[in-house]
Amino acid sequence: MAVTKTLTVAVPSNKEGKVEIWDLDMQYEEGDKTWDEETQKWIYAANYFSSTMSATIPAIDTVTGAVNFTPKAEGSWTLAQLTALCPISQWDTVFDIQYDSVITNPPDNPVPDPDFVIPS
Repeated sequence: MAVTKTLTVAVPSNKEGKVEIWDLDMQYEEGDKTWDEETQKWIYAANYFSSTMSATIPAIDTVTGAVNFTPKAEGSWTLAQLTALCPISQWDTVFDIQYDSVITNPPDNPVPDPDFVIPS
């Protein structure tokens, strides 16, 4: 099954008409879901998992001095450029670990026995 990644939030912070900082969210989804026309809601299968990753990307990293992007007017950005700012490889790793721990290899937790009778 393929992981679906969708940029869901892109909030620019402008200075002198140019974006200096981007706040970005990307939703990751894997697994099966179907749309129920009758209830107008999604029905999620047992293998479905979703997680939202977030990052704040400044034009210039204040710690390292690295240039992340050249400031420009917010209207001149494309979806591809915004997506390229996201730390995708890092987010992919985090999502894979989350999916594995929740869906593929969930913890084997003890199961309570409410019918247990205390010995006399």
